[in-house]
Amino acid sequence: QVQLVESGGGLVQAGGSLRVSCLASGRIFITNVMGWYRQAPGKQREWVAEITYGGSTNYAESIKGRFTISRDNAKNTVYLQMNSLKPEDTAVYYCNCFQLGYNYWGQGTQVTVSS
Repeated sequence: QVQLVESGGGLVQAGGSLRVSCLASGRIFITNVMGWYRQAPGKQREWVAEITYGGSTNYAESIKGRFTISRDNAKNTVYLQMNSLKPEDTAVYYCNCFQLGYNYWGQGTQVTVSS
């Protein structure tokens, strides 16, 4: 079992920056992939970014060049640095851990970007 707790969401103006964090606890294995997803009102949850234990990253086209995912394995924490935020980035951001064939989710943190 893996537990994920997000933090760092909030309200920011368009063009601003925000960093969200995800603390993982439980049975953590080095083969996991940590990621961020988001869900805007009335829309399906969408994948945003992911990072392997070794630090390899992948990003959705919609946020490439603006968001950066990173992780601190010693702290079991993954981050999503969001720059040049747009109103369309407004969503609940969910942390995800894919490990040994299972998906684990956090409770989500709200990010609101005002125009």
